[in-house]
Amino acid sequence: MTVPGRRSSTFSRLLRHGFTDPSGAEQLLAAPELSALRDDSVLLDALGATADPDLALRGLVRLAEAQPETERQTFTATLLSAKPFRDRLLGVLGASEALADHLARHARDWESLVTYEAADLHPGVAEFERGLAEAIDAVSLRVAYRRCLLAIAARDVCGTTDVAQVAAELADLATATLRAALAIARTAEPADAAQCRLAVIAMGKCGGNELNYVSDVDVIFVGEPVEGADEGKAIQAATRLASHLMRICSETTVEGTIWPVDANLRPEGRNGPLVRTLSSHLAYYQRWAKTWEFQALLKARAVAGDPELGAQYIDAVSPLVWQAAERENFVPDVQKMRRRVVDNIPAAQVERELKLGPGGLRDVEFAVQLLQLVHGRSDATLHSGTTLDALAALAAGGYVGRADAAQLDDAYRFLRAMEHRIQLYRLRRTHLVPEDEEDLRRLGRSLGLRTDPVAELNKEWKRHASVVRRLHEKLFYRPLLDAVAQLAPGEIRLSPKAAGQRLEALGYDDPAAALRHLEALASGVSRKAAIQRTLLPVLLGWFADSADPDAGLLGFRKVSDALGKTPWYLRLLRDEGAAAENLARVLSAGRLAPDLLLRAPEAVALLGDPEGLKPRGRDHLEQEVLAAVGRAGDAEQAVAAARGVRRRELFRTAAADLIGSYGTEDNPRESDPGALVDRVGEAVTDLNAATIAGALRAAVRAEWGDMLPTRFAVIGMGRFGGHELGYGSDADVLFVHEPREGVDDQEAARAANRVVAEMRRLLQLPTADPPLLIDADLRPEGKSGPLVRTLKSYEAYYRRWSLVWESQALLRAAPMAGDRDLADRFIELVDPLRYPAEGLGDDAVREIRRLKARMESERLPRGADPTLHAKLGRGGLSDVEWTVQLLQMRHGWAEPGLRTTRTREALAAAHAAGLIPTEEAQTLDEAWVLASRVRNAVMLVRGRAGDTFPSDPRELAAVGRYLGYGPGRVGELVDDYRRITRRARAVVDELFYGA
Repeated sequence: MTVPGRRSSTFSRLLRHGFTDPSGAEQLLAAPELSALRDDSVLLDALGATADPDLALRGLVRLAEAQPETERQTFTATLLSAKPFRDRLLGVLGASEALADHLARHARDWESLVTYEAADLHPGVAEFERGLAEAIDAVSLRVAYRRCLLAIAARDVCGTTDVAQVAAELADLATATLRAALAIARTAEPADAAQCRLAVIAMGKCGGNELNYVSDVDVIFVGEPVEGADEGKAIQAATRLASHLMRICSETTVEGTIWPVDANLRPEGRNGPLVRTLSSHLAYYQRWAKTWEFQALLKARAVAGDPELGAQYIDAVSPLVWQAAERENFVPDVQKMRRRVVDNIPAAQVERELKLGPGGLRDVEFAVQLLQLVHGRSDATLHSGTTLDALAALAAGGYVGRADAAQLDDAYRFLRAMEHRIQLYRLRRTHLVPEDEEDLRRLGRSLGLRTDPVAELNKEWKRHASVVRRLHEKLFYRPLLDAVAQLAPGEIRLSPKAAGQRLEALGYDDPAAALRHLEALASGVSRKAAIQRTLLPVLLGWFADSADPDAGLLGFRKVSDALGKTPWYLRLLRDEGAAAENLARVLSAGRLAPDLLLRAPEAVALLGDPEGLKPRGRDHLEQEVLAAVGRAGDAEQAVAAARGVRRRELFRTAAADLIGSYGTEDNPRESDPGALVDRVGEAVTDLNAATIAGALRAAVRAEWGDMLPTRFAVIGMGRFGGHELGYGSDADVLFVHEPREGVDDQEAARAANRVVAEMRRLLQLPTADPPLLIDADLRPEGKSGPLVRTLKSYEAYYRRWSLVWESQALLRAAPMAGDRDLADRFIELVDPLRYPAEGLGDDAVREIRRLKARMESERLPRGADPTLHAKLGRGGLSDVEWTVQLLQMRHGWAEPGLRTTRTREALAAAHAAGLIPTEEAQTLDEAWVLASRVRNAVMLVRGRAGDTFPSDPRELAAVGRYLGYGPGRVGELVDDYRRITRRARAVVDELFYGA
């Protein structure tokens, strides 16, 4: 008798045995169908051992209810007396709601779990074919398939088979099912069957003998006519048979479906014919196939239909698979494939994605397959379609470190076991780890985690995913170091040939030189070599992710040679997570940044400081430069110090630009390219202005001490005045002076001219630092006019002689260095010229249009493609800037927002004032930003300025990477540039020319 207010002893026992709903379980145990079982302690123990005791008990009651009266006693007696059967049945019922449904519909199928013979433990295709032999249509095939699946699941949940054996059995069952479906299709269409030979080739996980519980079964169909038959009609007949086979497996019936048969891995995918002859397959693979298609063929296996034809297909395509690494486009294809395909995963699901997420199953499978493609051409032991077998072969051959392979094997098995149990519950195709607590509890218990299933599951899952993430890249690169390092006795290393093959596959043009660099960096017993051995596997991966891995590795060796004995350098790379990746990005993205860094390698410290890549403002830079000039012994030393600051700041700017353009593992690439252009323009303008201020101070101090006999100012013009300088831009300037009181005009003019000459000389002295070229050609009268004028001379000239092009050039005038009061008065002087009252007259507008048309016809370099010239080409910088400047000159007098030297700012103001519609403004802005970035990219990549895309493929690829185009997408870059600038030119024709 139960005391009121206290739980029954059964309730407590149920709790101890893992039931989460003991009250419900008590009611189920009281069901009349379980009368013979309810008092048996063995039953409770067996239920408590399942993944979900509540689910198992519900399934058991349903199964008992489904038994005919005459059979129920036999069922209960067997359940009580046969422990293996009891464990199998309850294990399945506690793990799979879907299989419990099947058993409730097919009440006698429990009998398939009773036998426990040796052959039953590890059945193969023949055993499964016997199990499906009586199927005569799609419905009976599904019933027989589920009966076989029931036995596989029973062995799985009881631990009789491991995860690899389960996957192999599921693939064998799929093979038997495809054969049975083809037999049913042949029986239904005997005329078609008589005309053709049809072979079914399994691909993907089925081909690799590693299938999931619920997965598409990937296939390719090969057909040939029987002797004497017409080939066209035979292929049509084979296509009908193949289509029928797919429907038999895929269609939903009263017994549900089996799995979709997916033939999209065939040549041309879903656009190609379903069935081809062997010769047609070979013609396609030899001529048109992409690298990923050969990667897919790694797993090809003939499973059904004509065995001779299937074997001929495998024999014919296998050599092509192992030659894929020698294809011209293998490296860019590999770089593309190495980028994880997570774009299509909803952001909320990425962390729960077991297959495609970071550290998921796809990472392991892809890494193994890529290493097979690289090394399998010279080592047949690697020719396996099964991931774990291939991984073991890679370790045995020294292509992967043994410890790494063992950890990866362990992680892969755990992740596959999770995937199996998730799918087994409802027999649904999913790779998402559930969020519901009850589902996680069942999943954890099914994997043997019983103390705190949810917490233990999450901990183990994260641990294994972390191992995969860490080893995924290391797998490629660690053996390269072992190839050049001293190994312990008995360790297997990559041969020089194998190491070279791997480096080639990773994009290195000169594998022999790369191996020499690795040997120099990693050999020896010094602390430096030990730290570099730890860093290099990761660095090699980042270099391989760039357009020029060779340059990255060479640059790293040079920096390490220069700084390797400096304690802070190695500590920075080892301890500052971002520093090593930032350095790899900078060294492998082109010539400019590494050249700047190698002239003063200590600047690498900027890469580890979170604030180190932020630009410093004009005031800060000018203060530092002037202080350095003040400490110098003479003018040349002073300007050398100023140019050193400029070099460091150019490196800071270039590094920030590259890292923002490429992105890092922790920080995605900058999504607004306009912001990148603006930051570069502002930073380079500020550091050039500070450098000119330093040169001016040095030139004055060398001859006149603290004060020049005349006030002197430098006015920025062109892109300098517009704060839009690129890395390779000259500094366009005007020089203005005003004699001090009591100073003779001629003496003041001589002093001003001597200062300009000395400044230009100092800034162009041949040193290790990049020169700063000063261009004063925009002055009145151009090259024919005096280099320096007084403010009064400018006033007189502009009042009497100024031409419309000079007024247009003055739109960019802005103070940059020297006497600020004088510079401000110069700006006041030119404002009425550049923003004329009531705007431009018709004659002036016509003159500007005439000048622009003449420039287009005369200044574009001979042979240049006008659709690809960033400055003077169609829709390029000149087109956009002249259009904006015409709007400024016509409307600046009335619209204060247009009175700016910056192109994008003026364009935005014109849009805000209603002078240009939204779409047209966006079109011009997009083209201007893209053209500016192209020029910056060319300078960063080649180390010298240019307005057109490089002709060298590697340089062009590097420009593409900077602009956000991944490996193999250079064609898209050029097409996009032409499309964007073509649209911009249409706007220019309308707004500028009035067309």
